[in-house]
Amino acid sequence: MPSALIPQSYINHPKLNKVLIGVGGGIAAYKVCEIVSTLFKTGVEIRVILTHSAQKFITPLTLATLSRHSAYTDDDFWQPIHSRPLHIELGEWADLLVIAPLTANTLAKLTYGMADNLLTNTVLASTCPVLLAPAMNTDMWEQAAVQRNWRQLLTDNRYHGLGTASGLLACDRIGAGRMAEPPEIVTYIQSLLHTCGKRDLIGKRVLISAGGTQEYLDPVRYIGNPSTGKMGLALAQAAWHRGANVTLVHGPANWDVPLGMQAVPVVTAEEMQQVMQSNLPHADIIVMSAAVADVKPRYYSTEKLPKRSLPQTLPLEPVPDIIAQLAKLKQPHQRLIGFAAQTGDIITPAKEKLQNKNLDIIVANPIDKPDSGFGSDNNQAIFLDKQGRQIEIAPCSKLDMAHHLFDFVLF
Repeated sequence: MPSALIPQSYINHPKLNKVLIGVGGGIAAYKVCEIVSTLFKTGVEIRVILTHSAQKFITPLTLATLSRHSAYTDDDFWQPIHSRPLHIELGEWADLLVIAPLTANTLAKLTYGMADNLLTNTVLASTCPVLLAPAMNTDMWEQAAVQRNWRQLLTDNRYHGLGTASGLLACDRIGAGRMAEPPEIVTYIQSLLHTCGKRDLIGKRVLISAGGTQEYLDPVRYIGNPSTGKMGLALAQAAWHRGANVTLVHGPANWDVPLGMQAVPVVTAEEMQQVMQSNLPHADIIVMSAAVADVKPRYYSTEKLPKRSLPQTLPLEPVPDIIAQLAKLKQPHQRLIGFAAQTGDIITPAKEKLQNKNLDIIVANPIDKPDSGFGSDNNQAIFLDKQGRQIEIAPCSKLDMAHHLFDFVLF
């Protein structure tokens, strides 16, 4: 398809890769090592600032080794060894600033625009998005003053916040206050590098299905497929990072639902259909990425069947065509997106499904290509819509694929 039909802002999508990480004084500082190491392996340029308190928990040498660049401290801030003020240079250099762990002290300073160290001065000297990952004792986190500061700071569109998780804290308290885990922080960082921090889905409700369904013959045997739900999870993460209210309806999966996201687990196609239809009236964008089983056993045994009792020929019947039913019920303002996982020629069957199912957009992705499809962390696809637009997405991570899809939806 001629590129003139695809918006230039889509084709010339900026690629940011400079991340400045500010480390606060808390035991969760050790988790930053995994964040830095993971980002470096993906080609991200990293600089690190440690507050004075952070150095009580982790050394600048450790983070300098992992980032392959000197880590900065307040000692550097107060030394006249730079051609330009260090906080100005760092603030202008960064595409994204991450503060992890965010302490109550640093939170209060940022809320009221105070700057008395290298980290807080750099925040005020920068204009890039800021991702915050708080961590503290439960009683500290739940203090009215801390919660007030947290809410107030997040009213500034620069700031993106990851809530705290609950669990066993270093103080032996069980409750809220745990910093989000490194993989979740890294995923949010990758989203912000793609979107440049924009929240173009604020006010939108996005309904997503993910994973495979399972249709049981007896309590231990079922008809299913190898879908892991990773693509659907990536779609949910991307939408949430862009400001959407997300509902994720997913089949059996071995991943945890990200903080702040509503998820509804299901097993069978019939269960998924019921949940999707009940949530449909409230959704603006519906993405049906689940790999729904096509058929189910006609008869179900409540007890495990002995091997000798298994039928030689298994009677089957179709499961509900979820996306076709959603298409019949959707309103004009709603956008319905389907997936077509194919081998060989992926475009022809995708176009047929786009038309026959009355979809707005379809994602045709090959499952017979290396490192794409079921179970892979990566994917490749061709997007097609009912206006005739078509664009090919080269192999990339499933999170990048999800963002490319929402870019396509919003243009």
